[in-house]
Amino acid sequence: MSLINSTKSAFKSMMSNKARTFLTVLGVVIGISSVILVYSAGAGIESLITSQVDSFGGSDFIETEIKVPTTKKGTSAETQGAIASVSGVQITSLVLEDMEDLLQLSNVKSAYAGVISQNKVSYQGNSETATIMGLTASYIDIDKSEMDYGRFYTEAEDKSLSKVVVLGYKMKEKLFGDSDPIGKYIKIHNLKFRVIGVMEERGAMMIMDFDDFVYLPVRTLQKRLMGIDHVSYMMHQVYDTDKVMETAEEMRVILRDNHNIEAPSLDPNRVKGIGEDLSDTSKDDFRVVTMVESMEIMSTITDAITLLLLAIVAISLVVGGVGILNIMYVVVSERTSEIGLRKAVGAKYSDIMLQFLIESIFITLFGGLVGVVVGIALSFLVSVLAVSYGLDWQFSLPLESFFVSIGFSCFFGIVFGLYPARKAAKLNPIEALSKE
Repeated sequence: MSLINSTKSAFKSMMSNKARTFLTVLGVVIGISSVILVYSAGAGIESLITSQVDSFGGSDFIETEIKVPTTKKGTSAETQGAIASVSGVQITSLVLEDMEDLLQLSNVKSAYAGVISQNKVSYQGNSETATIMGLTASYIDIDKSEMDYGRFYTEAEDKSLSKVVVLGYKMKEKLFGDSDPIGKYIKIHNLKFRVIGVMEERGAMMIMDFDDFVYLPVRTLQKRLMGIDHVSYMMHQVYDTDKVMETAEEMRVILRDNHNIEAPSLDPNRVKGIGEDLSDTSKDDFRVVTMVESMEIMSTITDAITLLLLAIVAISLVVGGVGILNIMYVVVSERTSEIGLRKAVGAKYSDIMLQFLIESIFITLFGGLVGVVVGIALSFLVSVLAVSYGLDWQFSLPLESFFVSIGFSCFFGIVFGLYPARKAAKLNPIEALSKE
């Protein structure tokens, strides 16, 4: 029996029982559409992370933040740092002088430093609990934030501990509504601050809503409200992004010297990977992270989540495959006498085998194609919903998602159709003809 005739026979068999074929195909459609959706969501999350990093500054930034030195062997720096933070341990060694020293590096273009606090902000009976961002005046020149109207505070106002404030767009709406806040005074912790500007609407990044912030000169927040001398983090912009890893290591050297931290020894048995710092940083009370490293870490996490979801989706595909196996068993049982008749008139083992195998592959391949279309539609719907919620989500369909989907379809069609097809092909024609 030729391949064309086997194909026609398989297609005729499928159409003879449309309801059963539909239910079998449905399981494959659900699994394959899930594969497409998972790949698309992974690509969308990655584009979201990239846009968020770009909105925070871009790949030409190096962030320095406080870190609890690690002392216990066998426990990661992140774990010990989390435990210390929960326990109330504070690191106060990162100061504005560190930022100025790092600015002297040849590849460092500019910088700003910040400290974060929370406090009650009020104006004429309107009261809000706000995130207070104490930042150096250079922030507005480096970050991608823009002024809506008014102005940002100056370095002179920062150094003189001026009680001036710039409001985020939403915070201005909450406190002042439609009225102009410029020149008016708000209260923060019983101190009056004059409003000199309002930031342009920017939106949220991860869990931080820039529009809900209240911006103060960093020294004003340190001295007048918090009673501290340290900062929480610093951002340094570099000239040449190709030298960002070398610049980050130079920063570590300067900060260790400033903080009287012994220079770590290198492990001679390890091989240095691209952008990897082999030195022991356990004693450091700071962490220097490039935006490139942050994006690589987030990309790795996204890939891991995608693989995990694919593993879960694979379970639904296996369930769909088992459904195909059961249906093909039913088909073989129903057509036993037909198989016996065909074998009696000269049909070979390979002819029977090919017919039932093609039928199984047809079901899964058709389900795979429909699943791809449904997956694309669902992925587009997810992107539309994400954008409607203000997320910078790009609709994307990685090419590999199509190969994986069609590959899964053909694979399960062959694997779960092979045994029933062999059973049909091995039937004794006399015994088969005797069954009704």
